Amino acid sequence: MKRLLPATALRAVGGWLAGSGARYAIGAGAHAVQYAPAHWSGIEPWPDRFLERSRVETATVTRAQVVAITREAVRGGRWTEALVASSVWGQGRTGYGPHRLKGILAEPNVADALAEAGSALREEGAVAAYRVLYGSVRGLGPAFFTKLLYFLDLALDAPATPRALVLDQRVARVVRAHATRVGRESGLASASEVATWTWSDGGWTPHRYGVYLRWTDAAARQLASSGIGWPEASPDLLELALFDGVWDPTT
Repeated sequence: MKRLLPATALRAVGGWLAGSGARYAIGAGAHAVQYAPAHWSGIEPWPDRFLERSRVETATVTRAQVVAITREAVRGGRWTEALVASSVWGQGRTGYGPHRLKGILAEPNVADALAEAGSALREEGAVAAYRVLYGSVRGLGPAFFTKLLYFLDLALDAPATPRALVLDQRVARVVRAHATRVGRESGLASASEVATWTWSDGGWTPHRYGVYLRWTDAAARQLASSGIGWPEASPDLLELALFDGVWDPTT
């Protein structure tokens, strides 16, 4: 928390926001991914706002659209539909996504676990919701369910900070590289080993997720005050930049 983003990160993110990231200057809601509706033919429940699965062409869905789908699903108590929406967005055109999601939806406790996580998110915040889902449903790992928590956080009247964010392998590897660099600059001989252990490719504990959220929130506030035009209260935009590889901490 004392060593947030270095000058190299500010320059890289600022250049991205002025260039290819300019479409996100007011936030990450416009970030869209492609999906193939026909690939999800065996998945139920299917959100009405998605294209019919008889359509063979590729479609797109934005973060803002998934928030709207999630809000409607939760209002109707359709927690598994919210999971489907976040999974389609998260997996996009990945071939194994539908098969994996079908197995998760077949677990007998999935709907109850999602509902409990939603209540925890609304009443106690993102880390509490993460703790509910951590290891609770077979096949539903953090890289999967943090996407759901992210959209639930925006759709529900959840505590303001820290906001739930996506944490997956690509983001964790950027954070790992940054942690390694900070550790070495601080004189920690085992910096690489410690960073590799704490920011592994998966299985992050609720505590580790909380560290990630606090760091991302503080770093986003640093960006907002840096004069590069970063929108206020946009830690999810930083998550998107890290996912896109905008900043390489090793350089």
